[in-house]
Amino acid sequence: MMSFQPNIPLAERLRPKSLRDFLGQEHLVGKNGPIKKALDSGVIPSMILWGPPGVGKTTLAEIIAKETDRPFYTLSAISSGVKDIREIIQRVKSGGMFSQGNAILFIDEIHRFSKSQQDSLLGAVEKGIITLIGATTENPSFEVISALLSRCQVFVLEHHSKKELKNVIDTALKEDEILKNKKVKIKETEALFRISGGDARKLLNTLELAINNLPDKKTPITNQYILDTIQQNLSMYDKNGEMHYDIISAFIKSIRGSDPNAAVYWLARMIHGGEDPKFIARRMIILSSEDIGLANPTALIMANNCFNAVEKIGWPEGRIILSQCAIYLACSPKSNSSYKAINEAQEMVNQTGDLSVPLHLRNAPTKLMKELGYGEAYKYSHNHNNDLHEQEFLPDEISKRPFYIPSKNKREQEILNFLKNTWKGKYNY
Repeated sequence: MMSFQPNIPLAERLRPKSLRDFLGQEHLVGKNGPIKKALDSGVIPSMILWGPPGVGKTTLAEIIAKETDRPFYTLSAISSGVKDIREIIQRVKSGGMFSQGNAILFIDEIHRFSKSQQDSLLGAVEKGIITLIGATTENPSFEVISALLSRCQVFVLEHHSKKELKNVIDTALKEDEILKNKKVKIKETEALFRISGGDARKLLNTLELAINNLPDKKTPITNQYILDTIQQNLSMYDKNGEMHYDIISAFIKSIRGSDPNAAVYWLARMIHGGEDPKFIARRMIILSSEDIGLANPTALIMANNCFNAVEKIGWPEGRIILSQCAIYLACSPKSNSSYKAINEAQEMVNQTGDLSVPLHLRNAPTKLMKELGYGEAYKYSHNHNNDLHEQEFLPDEISKRPFYIPSKNKREQEILNFLKNTWKGKYNY
């Protein structure tokens, strides 16, 4: 039952209180989901909930604590430090004999914790004094220390689907004590969905703002109304919201499209919004391989050096290094041949499964393996430069299947000529 509290935001009034009411994430909380199974067994592992804003990370942590009847402590990495962590651990130790299992400590934005802050959690997690649930919008492989990460299960939460967002709106209009009495007419929802970016909390905040700004009860909510009266109030860059993903997307696409002016502009937007410089640099490392690759292998070295430099320097001087790297990558020749090659190869593995390694390529560390012919017909490449084409390195079933197809840039055309000369017809694309 929703309580009548007009001073509380709509998103908070509608926050689910049980797993039954939790929206989406069926792969985690559905019948066969790992979190659902953990709740059913009562054995809750420490975990990291990784996903975009507004998909239920905090709510899920609260539900886990409630359904297991455990003490629940929460900290925000923005405002908490080692002292706060130690105080909670000591409190849990003192009252542990009276609780129904170990306490749950929820840390929002755990990626913002320093190494020393994360280190302070290790002992309590390892000894089972607390069950840690960390929430992050950033890849925990980069932001959470390996010792802590190895003691946690990582669960990935996904953006809400259009169907789920529609369900959020319907639930709000039907069950919220304030909205159901207003009898609001929603004629179109596309603009609401677009602004939300899959974030249910932002969708509800936008909906509430839209309803409160209606001139009268007869005016329906349309896409144009949202764009004219609401979007301007939500256009600020928010590194924790969907604009975070929109801006980095514009930045990456500008570099991919070889437009240094646009790349520097979007970089400036992120700097102005207080974005983490390592996040920007990390994305440029990925781009240097995915979108430039073999057209200019130096791009990866440049991007990696950029990351190392901004990690040491930070703001504000790091902006100069990021700008230099962004401009260099934007002006570099482009190729996604390596990216496409691994995609094709992985798709082939998915289709064909574990094909046998050809006998001549197998290792033969034992006498029996040598007797069985393992490695017998293998030609040592350094001794067979002129007849490499006579040897097959793929399983017979896919021997004619191309994966790497060089792009039409100068560097890769040189690679293609080398392959044609070496393989006598195999790489005649």
